[in-house]
Amino acid sequence: MLGLTGKPNVGKSTFFAAATLAMVPIANYPFTTTKANLGVTYATLECVCREFGVEDQPVGSACTGGIRFVPVKLVDCPGLVPGAWKGRGLGNQFLDEVRRADALMLVVDISGSTDAEGRPGKPGSFDPLEDVKFLDEEFDMWFYQVLRKDWDRIARKAEMLREPLPSLLAEKLSGLQVEKPFIVKALEEADLASKKPGQWGEKELQAFAGRVRRLAKPLLIVANKVDLEPAEDNLERLKTSGYPVVACCAEAELALRRAGEKGLIDYKPGSSDFKILKPESLTKKQQEALNLVRERVLSRHGSTGVQKAVNTAIFSLLGRIAVFPVEDVEKLTDHEGRVLPDCYLVPSGTTARQLAALIHSELAEGFIHAVEARSKRRLGENYLLRHRDVIKIVSSKARV
Repeated sequence: MLGLTGKPNVGKSTFFAAATLAMVPIANYPFTTTKANLGVTYATLECVCREFGVEDQPVGSACTGGIRFVPVKLVDCPGLVPGAWKGRGLGNQFLDEVRRADALMLVVDISGSTDAEGRPGKPGSFDPLEDVKFLDEEFDMWFYQVLRKDWDRIARKAEMLREPLPSLLAEKLSGLQVEKPFIVKALEEADLASKKPGQWGEKELQAFAGRVRRLAKPLLIVANKVDLEPAEDNLERLKTSGYPVVACCAEAELALRRAGEKGLIDYKPGSSDFKILKPESLTKKQQEALNLVRERVLSRHGSTGVQKAVNTAIFSLLGRIAVFPVEDVEKLTDHEGRVLPDCYLVPSGTTARQLAALIHSELAEGFIHAVEARSKRRLGENYLLRHRDVIKIVSSKARV
């Protein structure tokens, strides 16, 4: 699941609506979103259907013009204001929602037209880099507060009972869905792996909290409102933040998707242009708006950035790869004869046996070998899957 975060009134709800085409409240005032919106967006990739020369029959996803759209859950969280970790604004509600996210997309008003509380102002009046700094601190303090509550007990158990510190921390942070490998790596990066927890002070605890948060909840900056003039200079400055940045105009994407939905234009999410299908159905105002989108957004940045942000979060931040499981490697069909029906987004490093378990537990229990469709090679259980692999699982137990 991807979490959409940021201070109020920066375009999160517009991004959410554009990415999901769900109808949510959109207005130019703080705290338009007072509770989390949960929807489905799509990661896109080049489908394997054209490579194999087949017409696929997706189930639970879609393929348009050789582009596969794979569903991904997206949650639009209430806006953050300074002190949210203390409960200010809708902070507690935000934290309860965002803990479920695997990665965070931080929407920033790159035009500098909203203050720290989300109140609108003149473009260029505020510094988006300051937004990143305060939001960074909010996330880190959130993790820090969770750890600090029981730190003395954790330290005693680790030293007196000799229980492994990573295991204790994994148990403590399980509610934030932090996995043990992240904890081990964070301890090493903070140079705390060999230091007794009883010797940790506030500085060490905060350093660890920041490290593990960045690993467990990787963050992408969505530089929204890039169509406004002050945005270009701020965009270059924002790239010094240490986080990946995607230039974005969510309002343009929403307009294009709605026009496409009505059959007025031919537009595919992530494209660098669109084609007007019914010019006679467009008002002069609509034509001017589409021209501005093309001129100020698509021509300058190659896309509106909404689809690019989703793809960057899935494939770069989370390191997911797409795998196509089939039962017949000659016809590329499943047990019902459907061609390339499924596309799984799995972590890089997933093995053939782990894929079998994702499909059905019994396939993994009876795993014999896998077959790769391009080469027809037999693969062992520890074969590391590659992006766009087409794989057959051979098992002694049939899929139910």
